[in-house]
Amino acid sequence: MSAVCGRFAPSPSGRMHLGNIFCALLAWLSARAAGGRFVLRIEDLDPQRCKPEYARLLEEDLSWLGLDWDEGGQRGGIHAPYYQSACGALYEAALQKISERARVYPCFCSRADLHAANAPHLSDGTVRYSGRCARLSPGEAEALRQTRRPALRVAVPQLEIAFHDLCRGAVKQDLAAECGDFILRRSDGGFAYQLAVVVDDARMGVTQVVRGGDLLSSTPRQIYLQRLLGLPEPHYAHAPLLVAQNGARLSKREQSLGMDALRACFSPEELTGWLAFLAGQQASPAPVSAGALAARFSWARVPRADIVVPQELTGQP
Repeated sequence: MSAVCGRFAPSPSGRMHLGNIFCALLAWLSARAAGGRFVLRIEDLDPQRCKPEYARLLEEDLSWLGLDWDEGGQRGGIHAPYYQSACGALYEAALQKISERARVYPCFCSRADLHAANAPHLSDGTVRYSGRCARLSPGEAEALRQTRRPALRVAVPQLEIAFHDLCRGAVKQDLAAECGDFILRRSDGGFAYQLAVVVDDARMGVTQVVRGGDLLSSTPRQIYLQRLLGLPEPHYAHAPLLVAQNGARLSKREQSLGMDALRACFSPEELTGWLAFLAGQQASPAPVSAGALAARFSWARVPRADIVVPQELTGQP
């Protein structure tokens, strides 16, 4: 077994759709092609949206496709817990460590404040924080704390983060100009995605992070936290997104591309064949098993641009 360890880390907020499975397949193939381990982590940080029944269904769907995992989910393993909802103490310890090495400050801004008309927007549509609460005096912050609970942000320096993406090539981001100070813990007390994934990837020994291209801009933030915490930096691969005929991103609300509908229309080999074709791993959508693909998988053949889902997969004429 090689030192490579990949992972799939879905959020159980609904039945998986074609885009989720596409990403899972690429992550699994990339790890298995290197003879590596594969971890299933359940990212259920949001208790309002994430449900145990969806976690069970996603394990069933992965097994149906032949995408096995060495640890995680209901299987467990030596790096438990694999459910983020059970990791609060680990995230709290990391937050304390970051606070000792960088400025972490309370932020009282509401969603409306953050989306004010003059707020600078980033290329992915998110808002770059203005640093408004970083300029509060201790007295001003204490007065605001009497009426609302703050989030916690980490201040970022003038620093360029650069890395090589297995799918996208060279990527770089100026943290201060293109990201701004970002949240580590929300005002409701929940820990932010950026902090949680950094802690979990490190403790699970993940060396390879494969996920959708919509998360590309978050990677420099995670690398910054890894450096603050003295953690290893995994290799990253941000896969193209699967989009609808009108160019819109797929969502779990699109029933025709949900796993229940897909399983009713395709065998595991048929669905895998289509995904392998879209990923550039074979010249046609001929049926194939995931295991047969692993031996010939290559990131060099995966497209960088988003991929329009063919009508044959949508159930439309």
